[in-house]
Amino acid sequence: MSTTILIIGLMVFFAHFLSLQFRRTNIPDVLVLMLVGIVIGPMLGITTPQDFGKVGSLLATIALVVILFEGGTSLNLDVLGKSLGTTGLLAIGCFVLTAAIVALTGFFALGLALLPATMLGVTLGGSTSAVVIPMIGALRLSEKPSTVLVLESALTDVLCIVGVFSLLQIHTQGGVEPGRLVGSVLASLVFAAVIGTMGGIGWLLVLGKVRDFPNTISSTLAYVFIVYGVTEMLGFSGAIAALALGITLTNFEKFGLHRLPSIDRNIVPLNEMDLTFYREAVFLLKTYFFVYLGISIHFGDVLLALVAAAMVLMIYAMRLGLTRFIFRDPGYSLRDAAITSMMAPKGLAAAVLATLPLQYGVAGGEVIRDVTYMGVLASITLTALLVMVYPVSAAQKFYARALGKPVIPKTRDM
Repeated sequence: MSTTILIIGLMVFFAHFLSLQFRRTNIPDVLVLMLVGIVIGPMLGITTPQDFGKVGSLLATIALVVILFEGGTSLNLDVLGKSLGTTGLLAIGCFVLTAAIVALTGFFALGLALLPATMLGVTLGGSTSAVVIPMIGALRLSEKPSTVLVLESALTDVLCIVGVFSLLQIHTQGGVEPGRLVGSVLASLVFAAVIGTMGGIGWLLVLGKVRDFPNTISSTLAYVFIVYGVTEMLGFSGAIAALALGITLTNFEKFGLHRLPSIDRNIVPLNEMDLTFYREAVFLLKTYFFVYLGISIHFGDVLLALVAAAMVLMIYAMRLGLTRFIFRDPGYSLRDAAITSMMAPKGLAAAVLATLPLQYGVAGGEVIRDVTYMGVLASITLTALLVMVYPVSAAQKFYARALGKPVIPKTRDM
């Protein structure tokens, strides 16, 4: 027990060191943390996901909720409105094309049947908020592309979850109604956003009284967990609700909520102390989340690893072309477009969804699981490597040609 406590304490200081190195060397801390998890987990066998029991998956969920809420608090409503069109194109376009690339690779290269191959494609179709949001925060990306990437990662998580469960329904029941599928996606997004917004209004109504109690700095975070839990119990996306709640609290004046007589016009929903607390919470949760993710990686055979690596390369090449098409506006700089093209990492949501086909008895379920785990590792690694090499002049020139953007010579763009 004492050794475990010692390691937990050392991990925090190690994570601080990695964050500092990220700023100086562009080596992403999330990659190193995940590699630490791989070393103490699959490689050395010091610990396994089973050692954490339900605590591991609970910690991962809490990390996702806090990261999304904190990400929502940094979004500006004016920028959000201008970014919705770009977000929709990027999220849906990248999800559909990624799913198609992976499904076709699974069908032709791995010999999966059409349904399991499609399950694999949908599982790896999205990007993960737990990687994207901390990285764009550390990279200090411009406001509009940051907003696009935060929203994209949240939206594609919903598409992955709904898509996989719909395909499992086809497997178990022999079919699914297209109208009901579309309705499920829209309901999960729209009603979750409404619940999160209404939850934010409700919190604003009582926040003045809550502030009078002692030790209330964590009360807003506890309220976010309540909203998330209620939304999930109703069958909608708790992640979207947490994001919408953060946006509401930060932009309540732009919603016109300060005109409501029940809301104190002088109230500050999130003061500097609150925001500092949430940033610290994100830092701690992120540290343990990525170590746990590394521990959870399951290594398949060499062929599966090579196929997964090839799929990831094709996905990033596709995303580069899609980014060029969507970010044609000269208002997006080369750096904005380049970083956006790199942000397609897969995460724990994909890893969790990958275990379901095996549980449901889908033919090729073990292949789906192992390829997904390899895809998660390969995509996060590739994202980290691309971020690292981008400041190099040759890399910037490559992205300038690929994205059709001008590059300023003799500058470090990151």
